[in-house]
Amino acid sequence: MRVLPAIIICIGLLLTPAVWLGLKWLLSEEDFQGAAVDSTARIEIEMLRQQIEDLQLRLADLQTEVTRLPLASGGQMAPEASTAEAEREIWDQTEGADLDYAQVVLIADRTNVNRGLRVTGGKYLTERLGRPREDLNDNCQPMTNPNLKEKLVTEQVGPIRVSMLRPAIESLKVVFENIRQADPDLYNRINTAGALCVRRIRGTVNSLSTHSYGLAVDLNIDGQLDNFTDGKTQLGLTIMADFFYAEGWVWGAGFRREDSMHFEISRRQLDAWIAEGKL
Repeated sequence: MRVLPAIIICIGLLLTPAVWLGLKWLLSEEDFQGAAVDSTARIEIEMLRQQIEDLQLRLADLQTEVTRLPLASGGQMAPEASTAEAEREIWDQTEGADLDYAQVVLIADRTNVNRGLRVTGGKYLTERLGRPREDLNDNCQPMTNPNLKEKLVTEQVGPIRVSMLRPAIESLKVVFENIRQADPDLYNRINTAGALCVRRIRGTVNSLSTHSYGLAVDLNIDGQLDNFTDGKTQLGLTIMADFFYAEGWVWGAGFRREDSMHFEISRRQLDAWIAEGKL
């Protein structure tokens, strides 16, 4: 009688906690300093996390099956498969995965990705900057507030062309240049789904989003839009998020309704620009 599943379960139960603790250490706030970790290491971490999750699912299924397997005579496991063979089977199933920046991965520790940063929100933006225009509807319209309009710029910023307020444009240039230096392959695959869009949030009477102020941008990999509110995102976006965080941008992956292709200026960064006379 084959008892390979039982061996796999034993090995998995021994290895999974150690690997998981190792990942938690790598991603801890003390040791994981965002953009300081190169993107190759981040890809390996994401792949390890996916492998652990796959193994945990397999273990749950195999634990049910192994309870129905009789032991070999004498109460010992049959010597059909050695420990080394079991290890090779696990390795064969996880090695050789095709890495792709557009591949979908789970968002680790999603509620803490913006640690220390606060969203601005339409109300706070209105208090600090005024309204971008008075009459709003569900469609994107031009910005008419003269103080904001004079700071509105449309430029090619790294791999994308966007319309945003000047300080956000300059900050975005820094983010993209850091990405280009660290990972040129990822940089060349960045695309956008839009930035400035002066309109009310759909379903509201007169609420404004950060996009209405030209202080937010939606990004994706290879033009493939990320699914909304599924708790997952493209691998490339998880890498880019570290560079945005370092420049004071909030990642939409941490929103109550997850929106991981969305990046916007934090309240801290907005206040700094106002204090510096940039807004």
